[in-house]
Amino acid sequence: MGAVVLAVAALFLVFAWNTADLRPVEGYTLKAGFASVGGLGPGSDVRIGGVKVGSVTGQRIDPESYRAEIDFTVRTGLALPADTEASVTSDGLLGGKYLRLVPGVSKQRLAPGDSLENTRDALALEELLARAIFLLAEPPREAEDGGQSTESDAQ
Repeated sequence: MGAVVLAVAALFLVFAWNTADLRPVEGYTLKAGFASVGGLGPGSDVRIGGVKVGSVTGQRIDPESYRAEIDFTVRTGLALPADTEASVTSDGLLGGKYLRLVPGVSKQRLAPGDSLENTRDALALEELLARAIFLLAEPPREAEDGGQSTESDAQ
């Protein structure tokens, strides 16, 4: 009975791997630099218009600029314009991060190994929530009366 359960579990894992499209996309490699990647890591998707066109293959810190350098692949046959914008985006509140590419309008195309210059850093949801809570918790400021005191000020 245990062997049957293990066999069914193995079949389920193979089916999930094949249908979830978790395999890295083969293609040419590009690079992009960010001040913050907010949880983006190897294996994360690279998408254009919500469609997976590549995979993140590596990450490291540039020892001179201390920026996060991301290596990623883009499907062969997609010649991206040189002014393509890359941003780290969240896949919803509970979803993971992915690299979003917005192709530009340049006639020049990126070659394998090129670096994207037009990038936007990840926004940390925790940081945004902390700012919102701080603003909501801050008491409203009283209107300034131009230095004139009232009876309530004297008390």
